[in-house]
Amino acid sequence: MSSFSRFFTQRPSASEGALYATLAVLAMVACWGPYVAANPHQHAFADQRTVWGMAHAMDVLTNVPFALMGLWGLRRLVAWARSEQGAAAMTATVMAAVFFSGLLLTAGASSLYHWMPHDITLLWDRLGMLVAFTGLLGLAADGRLGARPAWVLAVVLPVAGWLSLRAWGLTGQRLPWGVLQGGGMLLVVALAMAPVRPGRLPVSLAAVIGWYALAKLFELGDHAVFGWTGGWVSGHSLKHVAAALAAWPVIAALNVRRAPASGAYWPMCARRTPWQRRSAAACPARGTIAASADRSAQPGSAARSI
Repeated sequence: MSSFSRFFTQRPSASEGALYATLAVLAMVACWGPYVAANPHQHAFADQRTVWGMAHAMDVLTNVPFALMGLWGLRRLVAWARSEQGAAAMTATVMAAVFFSGLLLTAGASSLYHWMPHDITLLWDRLGMLVAFTGLLGLAADGRLGARPAWVLAVVLPVAGWLSLRAWGLTGQRLPWGVLQGGGMLLVVALAMAPVRPGRLPVSLAAVIGWYALAKLFELGDHAVFGWTGGWVSGHSLKHVAAALAAWPVIAALNVRRAPASGAYWPMCARRTPWQRRSAAACPARGTIAASADRSAQPGSAARSI
């Protein structure tokens, strides 16, 4: 049986089965849960200032960190994908590309929404968030469970997100989107409790959760933060910055670990000793290992030793 066939036919592990069961429960709650109407004041943010002719300027400009983190992440990802680790981790590479692309989409769509707050522009804002969320959950599943559940989430989440946004647009029902967002973060919390599988991208999900929780607190305290700071900055503006910083653990995980170059004998020894002291314990004498290696590399050395 080929590896492609085993990818689909292999029996899921207990943790993978628990993931699929959780997805089924969340789907039932989203479909048959109570009606939750949208907040009639959802577009009334605390900071309404106009700067340089730009309405709601601070809420618009604070989306720049999303674009910066997305560009930085894509640049880091390209270097990592060309390395030995990245070449052996196709699923993580694809999920990270989806995540960083989602950050760029969120930067543009959220800026448009805050510039012109409306249900239509809010729809585009949530679509950008959906792309980033899909990449993040795919990375989390790949690192803790394996490639197959990551690809399952990469297919299920966009479909579920589109259906939930369509339900919100047609009926005003906000529950499916809330289940998708809240349930997705609960999955990230559950996956954070599992160890990273060998050879997978070691993303610190705890750090991602911490930044996301801080962003949610800023969002809930939008008007309160605006009052505490004397009208200098609102909670929603700080929410954008905190949410963008949730991408840093993913960027930090894309660290290319290079093996020492051939002939880099002394630099390798120096890195293994405190304060770059070349002690005999950490760095064998040049006349033993290295000198014998030099002698064996000389022409005719084998004949002389015989």
